[in-house]
Amino acid sequence: MTGSISICDMHINLLKSKIHRAAVTGASLDYEGSLSISSDIAETVGLLPYERILVSNLENGERFETYVIYAAPGKGIIELNGATAHLGKIGDLLTIMNFAQLIPDEAKSHHPRIAVLDRQNRIIRRESGETPTSRREWEGEITRKLSTK
Repeated sequence: MTGSISICDMHINLLKSKIHRAAVTGASLDYEGSLSISSDIAETVGLLPYERILVSNLENGERFETYVIYAAPGKGIIELNGATAHLGKIGDLLTIMNFAQLIPDEAKSHHPRIAVLDRQNRIIRRESGETPTSRREWEGEITRKLSTK
């Protein structure tokens, strides 16, 4: 079959949600799998139950994919379940991400939902992923600030 793919038919994978610096609060080897996240934290960034996630452990460099299970809201629960319990320990800091497939027109206006947590897994900052300037303008601003010091 010959032909070309229209740009409208393409999908681009972009960051949809990120929970940064989530502290592991528990691990359960006997559970079938997944990552338990307090539902209020997950909902803040738009993560749904059973949604696929990519997790990176900032303490040991491990990266793994699993899915979200909602845990009790307001408790700050971040629990490694099943095989993932071997990939971290209580107190480790995780970055929890997931991605969306968007068509180019959607990608132009897309901004990820980001939550940064403290050591008790309280949300200390929310971001929409928007940048006030282009990367080139931002880099120029940083360079100017450094050159004036």
